Amino acid sequence: MPLLEKLASQLEGELRFDRLTKAIYATDASVYREIPLAVAFPKTEKDIVVLIDFARANQTSLIPRTAGTSLAGQCVGNGIVVDVSKHFTKILEFNKEERWVRVQPGVVRDELNRFLKPHGLFFSPITSTANRAMIGGMVGNNSSGTTSIVYGVTRDKVISLDTILSDGRKVVFGEISKEDFDKKCGQNDREGEIYRQILTELGDPEVREEIHAQFPKKSIHRRNTGYAVDELLKAEIFEGAEKFNFCKLLAGSEGTLAFTTEIKIALDPLPDPVEIVVAAHFESIHQSMKSAQVAMKHPATAVELMDKIILDCTKESIEYSKNRYFVEGDPAALLMIEFRGKTLEEAMAKGEALIADLKAGGYGYAYPIIGPDKTASAWALRAAGLGLLGNIPGDPKAVACIEDTAVDIADLADYIDELDETLKGFGQEQVVHYAHAGAGEIHIRPILDLKKAADVEEFFKISEASAKLVKKYNGSLSGEHGDGRVRAPFIPIMVGEKNYQLFRRIKYTWDPDNIFNPGKIVDTAPMNQFLRYEPGMKTPEPETVLDFSGVGGILRLAEKCNGSGDCRKLPGSGGTMCPSYMATRNERDTVRGRANTLREFLTLDKKENAFDHPEIKEALDLCLSCKGCTAECPSNVDMASMKAEFLFQYQKTHGVPLRSKAFAYINELNELGSKVPAIANFFLGNPLTGGLMKKVLNVAPQRQLPEISPVSLRKWYRHQYAALPGAAKVIKSVYFFVDEFTNHNDTQIGIKAISLLKKLGYEVKVVDHEESGRSALSKGLLIKAKKHAEANVRIFEKLIDGNTPLVGLEPSAILSFRDEYPRIVGPELVAAAKKLKFHVQLIDEFLGKEVAAGNIKPESFNTDAKKIKLHGHCHQKALSSLSWTQKILSLPANYTVETIPSGCCGMAGSFGYEAEHFEVSQQVGELVLFPAVRKADADTVIAAPGTSCRHQIADGTGRKALHPVEILWEALEGK
Repeated sequence: MPLLEKLASQLEGELRFDRLTKAIYATDASVYREIPLAVAFPKTEKDIVVLIDFARANQTSLIPRTAGTSLAGQCVGNGIVVDVSKHFTKILEFNKEERWVRVQPGVVRDELNRFLKPHGLFFSPITSTANRAMIGGMVGNNSSGTTSIVYGVTRDKVISLDTILSDGRKVVFGEISKEDFDKKCGQNDREGEIYRQILTELGDPEVREEIHAQFPKKSIHRRNTGYAVDELLKAEIFEGAEKFNFCKLLAGSEGTLAFTTEIKIALDPLPDPVEIVVAAHFESIHQSMKSAQVAMKHPATAVELMDKIILDCTKESIEYSKNRYFVEGDPAALLMIEFRGKTLEEAMAKGEALIADLKAGGYGYAYPIIGPDKTASAWALRAAGLGLLGNIPGDPKAVACIEDTAVDIADLADYIDELDETLKGFGQEQVVHYAHAGAGEIHIRPILDLKKAADVEEFFKISEASAKLVKKYNGSLSGEHGDGRVRAPFIPIMVGEKNYQLFRRIKYTWDPDNIFNPGKIVDTAPMNQFLRYEPGMKTPEPETVLDFSGVGGILRLAEKCNGSGDCRKLPGSGGTMCPSYMATRNERDTVRGRANTLREFLTLDKKENAFDHPEIKEALDLCLSCKGCTAECPSNVDMASMKAEFLFQYQKTHGVPLRSKAFAYINELNELGSKVPAIANFFLGNPLTGGLMKKVLNVAPQRQLPEISPVSLRKWYRHQYAALPGAAKVIKSVYFFVDEFTNHNDTQIGIKAISLLKKLGYEVKVVDHEESGRSALSKGLLIKAKKHAEANVRIFEKLIDGNTPLVGLEPSAILSFRDEYPRIVGPELVAAAKKLKFHVQLIDEFLGKEVAAGNIKPESFNTDAKKIKLHGHCHQKALSSLSWTQKILSLPANYTVETIPSGCCGMAGSFGYEAEHFEVSQQVGELVLFPAVRKADADTVIAAPGTSCRHQIADGTGRKALHPVEILWEALEGK
């Protein structure tokens, strides 16, 4: 690739054209796939000019991309994908008095609003992807979101755009007077040409008449079909009173006309502070549509729909099932209707007035009001809708093709009824309905298997029928997600052939060489070509050690990723997923990037070992196996399990590295060291011998290796437990799981945990059992992990039940019983493992539940005042809950607990010890955790349940973190 190598040398940013990068960028959140020529990560405007010149000289194209969450295939193409999300991320200028901000296109919408909030302002369009959607993409698609019924769409907010035209010239577009418009027309360059063309075209009364006759009803504010020439008619140059502004055309143009480098947008004052949501329940979609019309007669700020299919998907999600608390019965549909006020009374009055109207009309059967303290979790449920659809089992999926239609709210119920009847004619008895009912835009998705040729044909026929129906209602085929590849072929139906040819003339005046995102809006390929899967393809089903049968195999687990990009959120949005992406901002390091890699290489490559691909190894290298995706990914794409399986399969061909063996067998090594702990610790801590060991194993020299305790926990228990002081009355018995880390490294914590339990009235039993197998799992030694899991299931299935639980200290070890054990044990033990997991508890959970039952009381602890900052373990947050830890640490009367809003600490077992991962490990720690610990007062206690987390905090900040049971033990009265 000499030409690409030469181009790369001319860029200050990066150009990648390796197979892995191209595979990752071959898709977006749509159903399309096309391998690009290369992927560019420009750093400067000069880089973009160089790319434009290269594309023009070499008859290729540029596909602009921010978060890549487009649903219509806008970011897919065979040219150079230009990803501005890594470097074009600055907020450039802010004017509070005039209420505007100027940003680069890679600024994330929610990040911008966090910056604006202290100033009482915000950028009002809000998409369900707002924690990763970027302003450039929102302009390209003319995004709107849940509150458009109040605030309008992105096009309404764009003041000016700094762009680079297809000839490489930098041009700023914004409002201009008629006099300045005339001057532009006189310019002898590309800019002058586009002004002259629009004057000629729209100056023709017949052209204007055709636009008015064919475009959607003016009452539909979500109109994004084709180019927005109807908006330009409002200028004083033509029919209106507004100043002319080409930004009206560029917003929604999907990067097909110019390359945007800076964006100036108008801001709104923050809405009233008190928010409630009326969750109206309905027995039919029709009833919910009629109710949306009622709701729009009230001062609602959002009217959003969720149907039964999506609600059922939430039941299977670890994270989102928690947010179903307001759902009553089994509704066919929910309308979530938001009201705001300056006071709770004001907001409640608005909500109650709507409920009265709904009841009077006979609409709905339940109307719970969600209060201000819980609306965020309710909206999280709604925002997860797109991703949750990935949880539909098997190859048939809810397909994005007709999900963007917008009609007048007065037509909504009739239109949806007729569309549902139309879809039944295609055998679609159940389709997905959700989203923006108040705006007349319901996202509707048929269930199709695009691996089947017959369904690919239906894909087209359903889309065509939908387009004709939308035209009947004078609606907009594209409301907010754009035309792209999926809807553009139907634009002539929507606006007529004359207007379509006008669009083509506009495109080729702005971009005569067709270098900007070709094949979108005009001159597109048939909408059922260039799909992710070849019609009629068979899904490979490689044999695995972990049982993925619940999702149809490991490949189908990867395929559950629909590209919604939830894994691209940044630290300010909270949560754990995806820590390496937060540190590197590389698409390769997202769950989506890794899932795409697995799908690409497991599907298309025919090797004896299907997993033998260095590209997969590279993509998974920075996965910390934090399990954040297990809970936070709406599609529950479990990357930690897929990484463990991949390592096992890959190592069958390439062997197990020495370091992986050392970490996987750490328990056995510690057993040996524990026979002579003083000598072992001397060798581990001595700069010479310890340094040599780190060098041989490629362990980061900056790390302190964990010491071996002078006595193991098991040995201590055998000799000391009976003599421990206990309570006057035994409440119940518990079995204590002596994990490999607590047994040899954190023995003192284990001693305090057992002592605490006994003092509080619990008989603690310890039996001989295997290690958890966590280290072996993390390194892909699945046969070893399976042996440990099966042995533990056989031991504990006879001992524990609802009255006598198994309690563990280290989250990553004890939670293996819940997560991996049922999927790794042999078939004969699956039922026992599944039953067992309901009786296994993290010690924080056990103590918290006993507090709730009244068995542990504050009176058992002192009344000293203490401030605690708590960092949660990733596995605990994904598979249990940090709320148990908060509960028990708040038990002493004067203890105050503040949870650090951190994700992963960055250590993640052995990951942070590995030399090549040390830098990323520290970057992850610096995102939230390290700064929060450093800011804490010296007398503030740092709490962390995970052993890795405590080591990371010590290495990264010099502060010692305590396990919660250590804190409770110290607070215990009369110990």
